[in-house]
Amino acid sequence: MSNLLSRLGYLQTRRDRTPNLDLARDLVARNDITGIREIAENMWNDNKHIHSDCMNVMYEIAIIDPNLVMPYAADFIKFLKGKHQNMVRGAITALAEIAKVRPDFTFKHLDDIKKIKETSSEITLDKSISALANTSAENEEYGKVIFPYLLNHLSTCRFKEMPEHAERILPAVNEDNKYEFIKTLEKRIEELSGSDFTRLKKILRIAEKL
Repeated sequence: MSNLLSRLGYLQTRRDRTPNLDLARDLVARNDITGIREIAENMWNDNKHIHSDCMNVMYEIAIIDPNLVMPYAADFIKFLKGKHQNMVRGAITALAEIAKVRPDFTFKHLDDIKKIKETSSEITLDKSISALANTSAENEEYGKVIFPYLLNHLSTCRFKEMPEHAERILPAVNEDNKYEFIKTLEKRIEELSGSDFTRLKKILRIAEKL
């Protein structure tokens, strides 16, 4: 086992993910392209604990600097089509960050991301919304395709999901589309109460100022 892999949480017999986050930060700080490649290759490791930890490291790297994981973007798309939900979740998390710097790539794979949004569990769904919103935000033409889809989601999603998803869609809201966004939320705000209502009102205020 390489020295690099030995730093993974699983191989340190740790149940928390702190070692993986520390490794990700270290690889970014040193701009260790070779090390990142080794971690990326081991996302395909036969040991499920190792491949899960490596995915964790990769998406943590993506959160810090998505350009460093861009060479492995096609791998993340492949993982979206797999059966291991933790790998799917990690892949869409990385793709949500990649969308900020390479929206052309995520737009090319829009159907794959939509499928994840429509079929996955709550956390993965949240990340898919971010991936779509970030892609929409970075390009006007992409926004014309994606933003109506996001508005439709806000019109039909469970009311308890609205504040979280509206917040994730905010990066895609601009001066041209904010009124549609506001109108969509105002139609459903009375369904909310308590902290959810307060949170959505705050999102509305932010949108109005754009």
